[in-house]
Amino acid sequence: MFRIAYLEERHNVLELEERLVADALAPRGVEIRRYTRKHIDRRSLPLDEDCFVMGTAPSVHGAMKQLGIPVPAPRDYPLALQPWLHRRVWRETLGAVEAWVSEGAAGSLFVKPAERLKTFTGRVLSHPGDLYFLGGGSRRQSVWCSTPVGWRSEFRAYVIGADVVALDHYAGDPDVRPCERTIAQAVRVYHDSGEAPAGYGIDFGVLDDGNTALVEANDGYALGAYGIAADRYAELLMARWAQLMATRLPVRN
Repeated sequence: MFRIAYLEERHNVLELEERLVADALAPRGVEIRRYTRKHIDRRSLPLDEDCFVMGTAPSVHGAMKQLGIPVPAPRDYPLALQPWLHRRVWRETLGAVEAWVSEGAAGSLFVKPAERLKTFTGRVLSHPGDLYFLGGGSRRQSVWCSTPVGWRSEFRAYVIGADVVALDHYAGDPDVRPCERTIAQAVRVYHDSGEAPAGYGIDFGVLDDGNTALVEANDGYALGAYGIAADRYAELLMARWAQLMATRLPVRN
């Protein structure tokens, strides 16, 4: 258990996720302290091994750097979970995608950033006019490409260790639920691969053909909450934070 929980506030208020954690940890005797992005940028928080930090990804990344925690690379499509994709997914450069679309290649392509810095929102590209939505970022940046599919619904599974502790709807038809046995099997395979974080979210949906498929995996240190209970949500984030703290390297002053 951590002694202090630093929760990010924006515009002098705590967002839903931070309120959930405050509600879960305050009764356990954890001291709740608010911070802002300016505190992170100035390194003015007295962070140590007794502190738990949550907030937006940029702020949590800043806290990691202050503590000497290597910032994990995104793992949207873990190798162990390839059998549950039900579509082709590959990495490419943004420049190569732009050239492919500009040349009027037949068909459509779903593209989203593969790096931590999200320079545009993932979307389907079908014709050269769609290139406007890619913005002005470097064409050398890595992106994920996939063959477009139709999603009837999308849900997020919240995982601690190898256990799914919540399954929340966030898009599409809430009555079209993914197969929970399929999700449990995928989570177990991911856990057994040794690559899964201690706490994370993993999104699954139901395709037009009825298959339950992986949408993407999400690390558990800056994870959005849908309907998950406060206690479970806080436990997931803290499990991941404790795992990250164990990777600390010496910090140069």
